[in-house]
Amino acid sequence: MTWDVDHLADINAYCNDVLTGVKPACRWEILSVQRHIDDLQKDEEFPYIFDESKALKIIRFVELLPHVKGKWAAGRGTSKRIRLELWQKFVLGALFGWVHKDTGLRRFRVAYICVPRKNGKSIIAAGIGLYMLTEDGEYGAEVYCGATSEKQAWEVFRPAQKMAERTPAFRRAYGVTSHARRLECDKRGTKRLPDNSRFEPVIGKPGDGASPSCAILDEVHEHTDDVLYETMITGMGARDQPMLLLITTAGNHVAGPCYSIQQDLQSVLEGSIQNDELFGIVYSIDKDDDWTSEQSLIKANPNFGISVGSDYLKARLRDAVQSPRQQNSFKTKHLNVWVTAKSAWLNMVEWNRQADTSLQLEDFVNDPCYKGLDLSSKLDITSNICVFERMLEGQRHFYIFGRHYLPEERIQEDNNKHYQTWEHQGALIPTDGETIDYDLIQSDIENDVRDLGVRALGFDPWGATQLAQNIQGQQPDLDVIEVPQNYSMSDAMKEFEALLKDGRIHHDGNPALTWMMGNVVAKEVDDGKKIRPVKGDREAKIDGAVATLIAFTIALTGKEPTTSIYETRDIRFL
Repeated sequence: MTWDVDHLADINAYCNDVLTGVKPACRWEILSVQRHIDDLQKDEEFPYIFDESKALKIIRFVELLPHVKGKWAAGRGTSKRIRLELWQKFVLGALFGWVHKDTGLRRFRVAYICVPRKNGKSIIAAGIGLYMLTEDGEYGAEVYCGATSEKQAWEVFRPAQKMAERTPAFRRAYGVTSHARRLECDKRGTKRLPDNSRFEPVIGKPGDGASPSCAILDEVHEHTDDVLYETMITGMGARDQPMLLLITTAGNHVAGPCYSIQQDLQSVLEGSIQNDELFGIVYSIDKDDDWTSEQSLIKANPNFGISVGSDYLKARLRDAVQSPRQQNSFKTKHLNVWVTAKSAWLNMVEWNRQADTSLQLEDFVNDPCYKGLDLSSKLDITSNICVFERMLEGQRHFYIFGRHYLPEERIQEDNNKHYQTWEHQGALIPTDGETIDYDLIQSDIENDVRDLGVRALGFDPWGATQLAQNIQGQQPDLDVIEVPQNYSMSDAMKEFEALLKDGRIHHDGNPALTWMMGNVVAKEVDDGKKIRPVKGDREAKIDGAVATLIAFTIALTGKEPTTSIYETRDIRFL
């Protein structure tokens, strides 16, 4: 009995620590706990109750299982039993303790648990799978670990299989037999369960006739569509209290089903939509947190210093701070932050540090000016960038100003609220009608050539050749240079990154350009010796970044970039 009381006390202690700030927690962890507390206090009209005995049952069950990973699983016969952390007890207790007051059936049918790597999520997933196989009272239970690849499908099933194999008392009690690719229950167990219950991994869709009582989808952020999700949901229709468990870290595919489910959960937690059958909790940091701080590591990782070592996380943090291309990976894996690019080119902390909204274009009219143009399709963003060069204390500094154009009708589309904000701020220039007004862009460039003394115009030949020829015809003394968006940009990209780190890249803080800079991924060849700018996501825009690199390239070299230029000239201005 004391053991049971301790479990309930632990759940209550966790809730109290989160809500009082004793435990660092992000907004979504706090709201998930607050939802639980609020529901406990609702009146008799609320159709659900918290059944403490059912909450305790799942916790006690999981704590009878052995560790099969990490330092607590030294080998067969020596594994220590699982001892759940407070947050894990809360998740399991809330998920299984809430039931319908009339039927006693479980309230939550879909559970979304988003937690950084190495924080013990496989214990939760494997424990739930084994519990749903044996103790859920479901005749002919079917438990599936679903994934899009065989490797991922085994990430949950293999620990569950090892737990069963290392616990003879569990196999005897439920008549569980372990096959190469399946766990099965028969009538030989002392619990006298019905036979044909099974637990197995599945890749893609389960076979015809499958009726999942529990489906566990691991690392859902890697799913490119919702086919597996929908297949499992629709297959559960004949079950009384099925469960679809989604357990994942954050990712970069914001157009996929995982991000959409998290958005739905966040709306439920905020109270903007109601869904009493969806449970979820997200362990992450808040948008204004300093991601480089140790406090953020503690906040996002509930098993900080337990299953995921503090020294390990601090080392990964140091690596990410020093290498921009590791930052997005670090943020998704260890801080649970959704990003828009798999491998960011720039350190955006450094980029934002160099923003100076007091910079005025007219203050640079006497400095060398180089212009870059990335001409989009007629329905997308076109960017027209000026890069000025100025000597300060014997070192070259570069100052970036830009104009970004988009058809007014695109800006006003419902899913383009960010564009509307930027238009209001003057960061995005609308052009009349449905397509880009090339005449306006040409006029702006010609005015800049006249007023700013532009020395050279660089352009990506894709789509911009005719406009460049028109400008050359009107400005015969202007150097107009092709700068292809390929690996010829490699040295300029690396130099830009180095100068940014050194505090010698400056910009006026245009939010549209900042967004596009953050969308750039450095695509590598030759083990990173050469890079070029690409989109991290097909929906991302990088036009402003490309135009900036074009202008920067000609500012560094003063001529069209070729292999011989980079082989014979040192462009690292130190």
